[in-house]
Amino acid sequence: MKAYALTSYRDGGTLEWLDVPRPTAGADQVVVEVRAAGLNPLDRMVAAGQFRQLIPYRLPLVLGQELAGVVTEVGPKVHDVAVGDRVFARPDINRIGTFTEAIAVDVADTAPMPAGLSFAEAASLPLVLLTAVQAFTEKAQVRPGDKVFVQGGTGGLGSVAVQVAKHLGATVATTVSTSNVELARSLGADVVVDYRTQRYEDHVKDYDVVLDTLGRDETLRSMKVLRSGGTMVSVAGAPDPELAAQLGRPLLGPVMWLMSRRARRAARAQDAMYRFLFMRADGSQLARLTPAIEAGSIRPLVGHTFELGQLEQAMALLASGKANPGKIVVEAKP
Repeated sequence: MKAYALTSYRDGGTLEWLDVPRPTAGADQVVVEVRAAGLNPLDRMVAAGQFRQLIPYRLPLVLGQELAGVVTEVGPKVHDVAVGDRVFARPDINRIGTFTEAIAVDVADTAPMPAGLSFAEAASLPLVLLTAVQAFTEKAQVRPGDKVFVQGGTGGLGSVAVQVAKHLGATVATTVSTSNVELARSLGADVVVDYRTQRYEDHVKDYDVVLDTLGRDETLRSMKVLRSGGTMVSVAGAPDPELAAQLGRPLLGPVMWLMSRRARRAARAQDAMYRFLFMRADGSQLARLTPAIEAGSIRPLVGHTFELGQLEQAMALLASGKANPGKIVVEAKP
């Protein structure tokens, strides 16, 4: 079968179509026929070699971090999923590879596809939904009445994070471009700042939680909107020592301590906390959010769709940074 794979880290990553064997299900796995797969900045980061020191991927590596599809085979220890079931999933970070026709996925990483969604809509959700849930319930504990600031509220992650925070009962502020102000409000944002004409610091103050999706200088800038005792959860800033433990690489702990020192020091100066999030696969978390998706409280935002065979064009759009609003998704031909 065909698969879109990273074959070299040279020049920011060499990506090619390869012929690869069809997968078979391990004892605790299911094989899923991929009907749609979402694209994420993480795909570009992996291709550029940004995780080479953390995760020893063997090349060629099929890319792709999330999917929706139909189960075609189940392993001998799988009893609650059957051939023909529709599922969506974010595979474990060590078993990525959704840019292909079929993939073997640990059954624990899958969840039944929410009713009423297309394959493209379902495929746009797993990675960003898990990121938002883990940010707001594990790295920080968002409670009803809390105030949450999400950068980029109509992007692939931001659009879902705004809705998850609202689902948890928070008041939500976000930043968007002028053309997306009304869209952000329709997603549930209470305070919408047009970053082209306004400074968010003038409108967002004393917030309980900040979700940093931009990194670089924006990490320290957005940290200033936190109240005393607040928490910044970053998915784009410097990794902290917890990541080394999560990945089973404790020797990297001191390195990550140094990398995150500036951010942690800035947080301490405000009596706040800095936490880095590297989300993990978790089918049970996806399943717990399914009622909210089916009720329309959390809805996918798909901005662009391509056929699976047009992944080059889809990746180019992702790299351009012009895909907002919503996610880019590739679909298999019917």
